[in-house]
Amino acid sequence: MKFNHKVLFVASEMYPFSKTGGLGDVMGSLPVELKRQGVDVALISPYYGRLNTGDHQLRLVYSKCRVGYPWAPVTADIYTATHEDVPVYFVQRGEYFDRRYYYNTHDGDYFDNCERFIFFCRATLAWASRLDGAPAIVHAHDWQAALVPAYLHFLRPEAPFWRNTKTILTIHNLAFQGRFASRLFFGSGLPPEAWTMDGAEYWGDFNLLKAGIAYSDLVTTVSPSYALEILFRQCGCGLEGILTKRVFNLRGILNGADYTVWDPSGDKYLPCTYNPDELAGKELCKRNLLAELGMKKKLAKRPVLGFIGRLRRQKGIDLLLDILPRLMEQDIGVVVLGEGNLEFEAKLLDMVERYPGRLGVRIGYTEDLAHRIQAASDIFLMPSRYEPCGLTQIYALRFGTPPVATAVGGLRDTIVPWPDPAATGFTFAAADPDLFFAAIQNAIDVYSRPDEWREMVVRAMRADFSWEKAAKAYIQVYRELGADL
Repeated sequence: MKFNHKVLFVASEMYPFSKTGGLGDVMGSLPVELKRQGVDVALISPYYGRLNTGDHQLRLVYSKCRVGYPWAPVTADIYTATHEDVPVYFVQRGEYFDRRYYYNTHDGDYFDNCERFIFFCRATLAWASRLDGAPAIVHAHDWQAALVPAYLHFLRPEAPFWRNTKTILTIHNLAFQGRFASRLFFGSGLPPEAWTMDGAEYWGDFNLLKAGIAYSDLVTTVSPSYALEILFRQCGCGLEGILTKRVFNLRGILNGADYTVWDPSGDKYLPCTYNPDELAGKELCKRNLLAELGMKKKLAKRPVLGFIGRLRRQKGIDLLLDILPRLMEQDIGVVVLGEGNLEFEAKLLDMVERYPGRLGVRIGYTEDLAHRIQAASDIFLMPSRYEPCGLTQIYALRFGTPPVATAVGGLRDTIVPWPDPAATGFTFAAADPDLFFAAIQNAIDVYSRPDEWREMVVRAMRADFSWEKAAKAYIQVYRELGADL
């Protein structure tokens, strides 16, 4: 089988085949933009069971690829499909990936997540090593793929096939590291010399992300600010030491947005499209969402605040719950879409009963409703305690929904804060409910001045965070590693 791809992405999800959050969106967009810019790129991901229920044209390309993990006879089947001219490959092994969820249920992580993603990483390399040529770059993403750079580091001296392949690990969220019991390291296929404080060992545990950081040729994060923040204890999540050692091989490249999907001027999910020169459609979207969620019609003339995200402390949902009673005193509307912590879900549903018609809550996530909330909201809420990049605030800007966000990570890199004359949104210094409430008050005050608000909305919509710039930065990094693209 001929393998001509110069760059091989390795990731645990890719929109439209699989998605739990930003990683899926990035993988659905960045490889496509690299392809447009002339890079021969492909991606490999697990074959999750729900792929069978989607409208995807999958075909088997390699049967019974010998992986050898967790015991010698174990094999994987490799399937392929195409996304926007980018070849996508899938590692199929039913007992590992044919599950309702990707990584966890409400009760917690799957007990065998370490084995699942060791298998995925080893299957990726087992399959690729049987083909006609090695990629110039293997670009792994997050802890689920982080062992690939570690394996290649130790494979190169003994496997000529991989001798010229360089590796990159991109960290999308340092808080998720893949930390497991030490016994799992000793069957993983990594050599004993990797079990050191400068390698895969972390306080007696096997840390998959740390192994990737230690042994990849280059480490990137998804925004310049986050690349600096993770060098310090507050955001380093215990890995600031190894990251500081790799600081000269660490880069921060801001994510982009796929404006072919997230743009109100042609959004298939909206009842009415609009653009910076004609905003009447945004008002219609607002009235339609209020009706859809059973909210009061009079809110069409009042600020409606939107929140879309995982219901976890990282996203600051507890801060929103804290200030909701104060917000509800002001005759405004709040719309929430998300799922996660069961306690937060229950509190939100309880508050819907307390504030009927003014608080709209949908537990779960659907792509179409996310688009409608972005379009219908006047102000977007993003009170994250940390945010490596964030995509929803970038979407909010394009939809003319100025964000109120904590000044951290990618939020700081993408929002021009009021009262700057070029403001596109509002920021506050730290994850504190009073600071959050004060920033929302600033946004509501500006909203009450229609001309000033419209100018901010138009500036936000014209901000450009397309993938074109990010892709060029990745190409520069690939060439820095010596890749001939």
